[in-house]
Amino acid sequence: MEVFGFEKRIKNYSSYQKILLVGEGDFSFAVCLARAFGFAFNMVATSLDSRESLMVNYSKAMSNVKELESMGCIVLHEVDVHSMSRHPFLISVRFDRIIYNFPHAGYLHGSERNKLQIWFHQHLVRGFFENAREMLTGVGEIHVTHKTTFPFSEWKIVELAYMAGLYLVHEEQFLIWDYPGYENKRGAGMCDQTFPIGRSSTFKFARMLLLYRSTTSGFHLGATSSGPGPGWDTCPPMQLVLGYEVYYYSTFCMSRNLLIFLTFELITSLFAKQ
Repeated sequence: MEVFGFEKRIKNYSSYQKILLVGEGDFSFAVCLARAFGFAFNMVATSLDSRESLMVNYSKAMSNVKELESMGCIVLHEVDVHSMSRHPFLISVRFDRIIYNFPHAGYLHGSERNKLQIWFHQHLVRGFFENAREMLTGVGEIHVTHKTTFPFSEWKIVELAYMAGLYLVHEEQFLIWDYPGYENKRGAGMCDQTFPIGRSSTFKFARMLLLYRSTTSGFHLGATSSGPGPGWDTCPPMQLVLGYEVYYYSTFCMSRNLLIFLTFELITSLFAKQ
């Protein structure tokens, strides 16, 4: 993105990054980023609502959408986070940052403490992670901002990410005044109302990388700790499978030379067994 001059940043986000925003309410968060960058050619902003629904449900949505489009942002409507990786426009695009602020499945079973209600929230987030993982660049991150107090802590965001092949890079407190102009919205029948954020965090996830290494003792399945560690070969074996050690490891924890070496070792081991 150097064509647009010097890098501009707002908190975790840079004008040099290709950014996808999903589940936008009135698109005020996307507008906040665009104003900080001075343009939005590097952004794609999406919502589950149709354009017509936005006009009815959010008082500022259409003015925000028009501002985004005038700054170069691609705005897409009726984008489901459970199928977005197959969306005709998004299917071949990869992003440095994918942002989902305060995901919510709607009020399907009353209280947020209801276990079935929590399950629906988890189902929403799990499907999002599975799709978003396929849409990252090699150094991309998925950012989910979420309340951390009970019962929202019962969603188990980090565990859901791990099951989708992601690991937690960092968790930091979310402060709404870091993003001027952003107005969080309720949705679900009370769309244009804000809600108390309370104690919330932005969880940053990166994609795990599957590595193989031949061994004389058989195949082992291993997984790193959640984040960069001292070395992939220190991971404890978890399960015997076939004939290679399989390790999940962060893209950031491994040099290019190590990847080339491991790939070469795998290929030579396969030929040796034939």
